[in-house]
Amino acid sequence: MLGIFLDTETSGLNPNRCELLEIALKILDVTTGEIKASYESILHMTKEQFERSDASSLQVNGFTLEMVQQGRPQETVSEEIIALFKQQGVKRGKAVFICQNPSFDRAFFSKLIDPDLQEELNWPYHWLDLASMYWAGNVQKGMDQSGPFPWETGVSKDKISTVYNLNPEKKPHRAMNGVDHLIACYEAVVGFPTPTNLPK
Repeated sequence: MLGIFLDTETSGLNPNRCELLEIALKILDVTTGEIKASYESILHMTKEQFERSDASSLQVNGFTLEMVQQGRPQETVSEEIIALFKQQGVKRGKAVFICQNPSFDRAFFSKLIDPDLQEELNWPYHWLDLASMYWAGNVQKGMDQSGPFPWETGVSKDKISTVYNLNPEKKPHRAMNGVDHLIACYEAVVGFPTPTNLPK
């Protein structure tokens, strides 16, 4: 089974009016932790599009007009991801998406690659989230009195990383940094059954 660990940076929180600035992903074998492939790209944005960005989002990710104007066309990024998924055998039943906030990332990912096309390509429709994995495990720990309940710690990725003595995500946020941090947190929360090549 493959896990597509994915993160995005965007110009705001509302996918109906905001744009995808950057996308990154790593495809791992979830049994061994072996990294099969990785991809990252900043997407091109016009000045007019960038001026509609939410200032608070840009404070978090640090993107500037100059950076996005040097980004790559959406069509190119879409074609490259489709080709990569085909090469890696990403199919429903053989892969899942794993994110910190899949409802957010999926909405922006679907602006890049239309949901009807994703269905035609038989891509996974399961988007799993780290917070739920942490929540389920730590409710049990709380009941066993072997750890805190998840609502006592919080379930953001940085809060989860603190529980496991991991470093917080690097700032300003970048999509690949988010992916690497997500993988580190996933390894701590869930683990790989037969690890062979874990990310450092």
